[in-house]
Amino acid sequence: MNYEDYRHILFERREPHILWLTLNRPEVLNAADARLHTELVEVWNTVDRDPEAHVVVVTGAGRAFSAGGDLGMVERAYRDPEEVGRILDEARDLVYNILRCNKPIISAINGPAVGAGLVVALLADISIAAESARLADGHVRMGVAAGDHAAIVWPLLVGMAKAKYYLMTSEFVDGREAERIGLVSLCVPDGELLDRAMAVAVKLATGPRHAIRYTKRALNQWLLQAGPIFDHSLALEMLGFFHEDMRAGVEGLREKRAGKYPSSE
Repeated sequence: MNYEDYRHILFERREPHILWLTLNRPEVLNAADARLHTELVEVWNTVDRDPEAHVVVVTGAGRAFSAGGDLGMVERAYRDPEEVGRILDEARDLVYNILRCNKPIISAINGPAVGAGLVVALLADISIAAESARLADGHVRMGVAAGDHAAIVWPLLVGMAKAKYYLMTSEFVDGREAERIGLVSLCVPDGELLDRAMAVAVKLATGPRHAIRYTKRALNQWLLQAGPIFDHSLALEMLGFFHEDMRAGVEGLREKRAGKYPSSE
């Protein structure tokens, strides 16, 4: 894909060689429908091929970073092997494409970040959260295992005890707590978020480009060596799409209440 092919991601070039990405479905808190989900997978390959982009910053339009996957897309996949297979492939490629992108990525987490949005927020090389940002891996609440990025990065960021707590309960954590436990790189007041992200981007863009890229590549080996764990978690997540608990979880999310899961009765 080329930049003009994207419908739900805005691109802005800033000096020096900084590419600013904005997830742009603010009317639904930048939730990822099928189109945006595909764009989130492909955009890292697109920017990697761009010789003018040395650093990438990603944020969300409006008051959210991204509220995760569109529930309609999830419902359509229920017990549909073809659609579940498509989602599995995209979820896998999203994680590996981010990790293999040579450009340093900075996430400016300006509000809620859930699901696919949280994948981008936390797999960025430097994650900067606003104090009011709210982060949660909502898979278990939706009735499926915490796949996507969870198994590959949460234990490394916050340790196994915290990872199990937040992934098994689907509780939200705000920006300050996320920084305290090591889930994000930095937390700043809401009004300073974009300026701070830009300042970090300028520092990277004016630094020794090859040294920074190679440092990223070396450190990402910690994540890539956990690839089999990630692949396993993703397969377990997809199994949940064939269980009644997933439908109950989606209904609870739609109605803004706790799910009533058949397996707990």
